[in-house]
Amino acid sequence: MKFDIKEEHLIIKPYKSQTSVYVREQKGFYQKIRRYLNWLLMFIFIALPFVQFNEQQAVLLDVVKQEFRIFNLTFWPQDFILLAGIFMVAAFALFFVTTWLGRVWCGYVCPQTVWTLAYVWVEHRIEGTRNKRMALDKAPWNLNKVYRKTLKHIIWQLMSLFTATTFISYFIPVNELYSTMLTFDWSGAVTFWVLFFALATYGNAGWMREHVCIHLCPYSRFQSAMFDKNTLLVAYDAKRGENRAPRKRKDDAKALGLGDCVDCNLCVDVCPAGIDIRNGIQYECINCGLCIDACDQTMERFNYPKGLISYTSEQQLAGKKSSRFNLKLASYAGLTLMFILLLGIWIDSRIPLEANIIRDRTALFRVNYEGIVENTYTLKILNKTQQPLHFDIKVKNLSDTKSKLPKNVRIAAGVMEEIPVTIALDGYELEKKITNFDFIIQAVEQPNILVQKKTVFFRN
Repeated sequence: MKFDIKEEHLIIKPYKSQTSVYVREQKGFYQKIRRYLNWLLMFIFIALPFVQFNEQQAVLLDVVKQEFRIFNLTFWPQDFILLAGIFMVAAFALFFVTTWLGRVWCGYVCPQTVWTLAYVWVEHRIEGTRNKRMALDKAPWNLNKVYRKTLKHIIWQLMSLFTATTFISYFIPVNELYSTMLTFDWSGAVTFWVLFFALATYGNAGWMREHVCIHLCPYSRFQSAMFDKNTLLVAYDAKRGENRAPRKRKDDAKALGLGDCVDCNLCVDVCPAGIDIRNGIQYECINCGLCIDACDQTMERFNYPKGLISYTSEQQLAGKKSSRFNLKLASYAGLTLMFILLLGIWIDSRIPLEANIIRDRTALFRVNYEGIVENTYTLKILNKTQQPLHFDIKVKNLSDTKSKLPKNVRIAAGVMEEIPVTIALDGYELEKKITNFDFIIQAVEQPNILVQKKTVFFRN
């Protein structure tokens, strides 16, 4: 048996163009959702440092003082175990959302996407539409090109500087930051970090853009481990769209043997990652829905049904029934809720008081001229609340104490005080040479703030 095989040139189209991505501005349902959501998130990001609570900045992560304040809660380095709980909640929430709705985080709320599209918006207003921007980049340098490029980059740099300054205001009191900025009195450290984050914003949103999502972000790499056949993805319906080809609005697509895709290429033009969704599901896709809006717009012009590109699942594309709820999704949802509940209980039961007891290291005990045994201790008490409090110090499991323990010790908010305490007892009243007892430190204004610490009393 003999086979005649005619070799033809095989053209393999890459999933993504290797040239620069020129994003076309697109309006539509999903773009409107993202725009409103992005404006809300940016407003919160900018305004939150200016919010006052108890006559101080509501959200302040003061690294220098090692004090992290979030409204009525103040966290210290000793509370960093809570950070692990927050990360666990965030991780399982991300797993749950990704399994259910794909990469909606990337498409709608990720700062990289938000700032990239904001920079593209500025670029569009200064350099013009997508075709004009491409023509401008190909054109030789002249006065018009220099003017537009310079203006664009100046605005980008101002946006970056404002973004960096706003970000630093979460770590330095906002009044101090902006007052010293107006007088050009920033310290070297503040200047360095503002310029560092400004440069990072300018580089990420202005120059690197989709390369951050594709090459630097680990989420794009491990997201597939959370996907299943029921996960909502932005996908192209090849059964309905192929064979794709341009045509006139009045042409009968069925008579020509064509699918609904008119090969307008708008889905590629509007994609921030520069991919062609018609080539199949790709990890570069951030589920932003811009290609859906562009395709629906074209389908409407040709009087075709919308949804050639849509949020769908592999099951739906295969013509099968898609189940929105399954064991995997329920497990992620249950674990997320469980960790949120545990974290809430943990924070609610947290006592905003830290106390440590240090014994006198020079002598275990001493006997005074009256024959009374004395033990000396240093109490380190940290007031972790946001108000000054008075504390009473008591002892438990020791009787007939000859000492007068401190009362109404005032400790300012966020301050650690060292309080020397001497416990005096008649040695004959103790049965053992070593006696265990407790120090009890209690706030006068808020009796529920109480710490009980064990230590020992020595006698001869």
